[in-house]
Amino acid sequence: MSDEISPAAEVPADVEPLAEELIAAEAIEAEAVQDEASASSDNETSDPRTHRFECRSCGYVYDPNEGVKKLGIVVGTAFEDLDPIGFRCPVCRSRVGAFTDIGPRSKASGFEENLNFGLGVNRLTPGQKNVLIFGGLALGFAFFLSLYSLR
Repeated sequence: MSDEISPAAEVPADVEPLAEELIAAEAIEAEAVQDEASASSDNETSDPRTHRFECRSCGYVYDPNEGVKKLGIVVGTAFEDLDPIGFRCPVCRSRVGAFTDIGPRSKASGFEENLNFGLGVNRLTPGQKNVLIFGGLALGFAFFLSLYSLR
């Protein structure tokens, strides 16, 4: 029995950190798969009739919550309910085929793979980003004007 080597004794010391790195990498990969699954379940739960569509030619965004007053399209009309032959982009006159689904209004803007970067700013909706940007500019301007009160 003295010839027998214990399993702990035969593992070199430099292999243990590699095993820990492998376990950490697997945990990160599992977390990414879970995040991707939750993101896809969010897309599945949203009603496609409430999605916004963007014209690839000019960037016009059709929002069913707003409708198009200029074309007589009432509020609440889903994009799929529009006449594919008669409907044209109100800005550039492109047909329905030029529009792509950009998701619901509450969806964060940007590429899905970049949403975890940027100190949380990438997860903001376009409206929240506008408030952050223009609110910061207004606050900076107010501070600048307050310098005139110093004497």
